[in-house]
Amino acid sequence: MSLVHKIAMLVTVSLSWHRSRHQQAAKRGKAPVHVLFCMCDHYEPGTGKVSAEVGTSRVDDLLALYPQIADAHRDSNGGKPRRSWFFPPHYHQHGWLKKLVSLCEKGYGEVELHLHHGKQEPDTSENLRATLQRCVEEYAIFGVFGETEGRRQYGFIHGDWALDNSRHGEFCGVNDEISILRETGCYADFTFPCYNDARPKQINSIYYATDDPMHPKSHDRGVPVHVGGYDPDRSQRDLMIIGGPFHPYRRDGRLRIFGDAIDNEQRMTTERVDRWVQTGISVKGKENWIIIKTHTHGASDGEVALGPEMHTMFSHLEATCRDRPGYSLHYVTARELYNVICAAEAGEPGEDPSAYKEYRVKAPRHDSSPDVFEASDGLKALVAKSYRG
Repeated sequence: MSLVHKIAMLVTVSLSWHRSRHQQAAKRGKAPVHVLFCMCDHYEPGTGKVSAEVGTSRVDDLLALYPQIADAHRDSNGGKPRRSWFFPPHYHQHGWLKKLVSLCEKGYGEVELHLHHGKQEPDTSENLRATLQRCVEEYAIFGVFGETEGRRQYGFIHGDWALDNSRHGEFCGVNDEISILRETGCYADFTFPCYNDARPKQINSIYYATDDPMHPKSHDRGVPVHVGGYDPDRSQRDLMIIGGPFHPYRRDGRLRIFGDAIDNEQRMTTERVDRWVQTGISVKGKENWIIIKTHTHGASDGEVALGPEMHTMFSHLEATCRDRPGYSLHYVTARELYNVICAAEAGEPGEDPSAYKEYRVKAPRHDSSPDVFEASDGLKALVAKSYRG
């Protein structure tokens, strides 16, 4: 990104953030504030072209260390932090998915779908559809993905941020990707924000993207999700975009743009947590339900994602959003967050969002017992047509 583009983004995001922050606070008024915190993990054990031994060590570290972190913290309802691991099919090998599911069985989180494609060559609509369908089928062997009326539903994060072919043909290639995602059972996208051309203009927002199958980046703008606005046709056709906070942040004496990332570059501080809360992402008309969607790369950035900074983050959330008068804190998975948003959109009258965690997509039934240690040859072939990482 050129210096001119960086400066333009800094100005645009800063002005938008300050305006939105004050508007959200004014609408929130003196109502009890509920803060919903969701941590999405782009979980890629083999990233960096490491050996199988290193990848397995990363997974074993997660199994050993994450329970120690989660068990030390509780939200306002006594729930521990539960992470959502968005897992790509090209790393369904060496028993990594099986081990991850074993952690979910113990109540520490849920598995969703992460997909890299269109790297070596543009993917096609037909291959993408087949890949997603096969992923759902093979992950379901382990009970992965919740259900709505008996149909598997998944949350999605696009590899390399290139949702709906939004990086000029690179890392995707499919202009009707949003339609295909909805067709194959995707309930919402959790990819953004990001710092490249894939970033939608509509930041710090929860909205529906309507696909234009002939053009890329249909998620650039959309209809904000609002109380009383549930439309079954739109819910079936369009894709809900659940974005994380994108805000100005001063570091080392310079004003920069920070997002929802928790990694080796954007290290965790209590000030960042405060900024996430101040951003006030919410369903329109339900501004007292503040939504914080964050992301990490927990395998490659394990020093941060499994280290003491997690305790700092959760302790500060609990001090300021659980123990502070007039505030309540709720740790949610991606699926639970989506369900709460749907309940607000439908105008449900309850004031406690935790009552709606199972509102639409029911909980998965994780089962790590099947002796399946890698993707089928068929799924490997589908992924390899456009992505050979």
